[in-house]
Amino acid sequence: MTEPTNPRAGFAAIIGAPNAGKSTLVNRLTGSKVSIVTQKVQTTRFPVRGIAMEGESQIVLVDTPGIFTPRRRLDRAMVASAWGGAQDADVVVHLIDAASHIASAGKEGEAADRRSAEDTETIIANLKASNTQVILALNKIDGMRRDTLLALSHALFETGVYSEVYMISALSGDGVDDLKQRLALSMPEGHWLYPEDQSADVPIRVLAAEITREKVYLRVHEELPYSAAVETTAFDEKADGSARIEQTIYVERESQRPIVLGKGGQTLKWIGQKSREELTELLDRPVHLFLTVKVDPKWQDSRALYAQFGLDFDV
Repeated sequence: MTEPTNPRAGFAAIIGAPNAGKSTLVNRLTGSKVSIVTQKVQTTRFPVRGIAMEGESQIVLVDTPGIFTPRRRLDRAMVASAWGGAQDADVVVHLIDAASHIASAGKEGEAADRRSAEDTETIIANLKASNTQVILALNKIDGMRRDTLLALSHALFETGVYSEVYMISALSGDGVDDLKQRLALSMPEGHWLYPEDQSADVPIRVLAAEITREKVYLRVHEELPYSAAVETTAFDEKADGSARIEQTIYVERESQRPIVLGKGGQTLKWIGQKSREELTELLDRPVHLFLTVKVDPKWQDSRALYAQFGLDFDV
């Protein structure tokens, strides 16, 4: 497909509290997997540019890390990255987990729901302070009563920071097409920024590391806290067309290393197999993946890792 006569292209930032469903929405809009999705919050550590096509418009989606109250250096870098992605975009979508937000108001609301609601209030306050108007997208509406959703929508719209409201389910796709069409109309006139068949603007070494990190959390999410990172240390093209990838999984404590390895190395073997299968499909060629687990209590202070993810170490 050649570029149309009147092309549009620009950036749309998706912001929100941790676990609001931002990565799922970006994956749904692009129709491919460009951002990792796990049951753990804070799995996105750097803005991922997914590329969605709608009519004559090319929408470059910036999937930002969840915005929350930062405590550690890594937290500060992630939050700064999220706000930076929003400030540089042509349009901003504030994604809110509707079910969690409503649950936080009830007596039975869990601590995680209350934290999510507090993070949302912080985002709204910052949007007010910066006089930024954004699109509100209420996510995870599956099974919710319409009158409940309308009441929540009205209450949030009254804050004055939203230009319009969309009710969606990023998981099932309900309402996402309408939002996509709205984003397409928001793109400024201009030539497309990427080839039409490209779905992401992420260095392959970083994407490979993120895929493996997703598998780590999928397998050991109960035992392992957020003190793990994956770095692609080597990526070589072989003469037979295959790819040889070496990666290091970093944990903070010696006690965490056996968790990643598993009995007889079975957990690490599972992580490597699942990651290799996805990388083989993504790269459309055989992949030879070699994983090493290292203990580094100060991996969160590594400038090299921050640079890999495009984060500012000095925030």
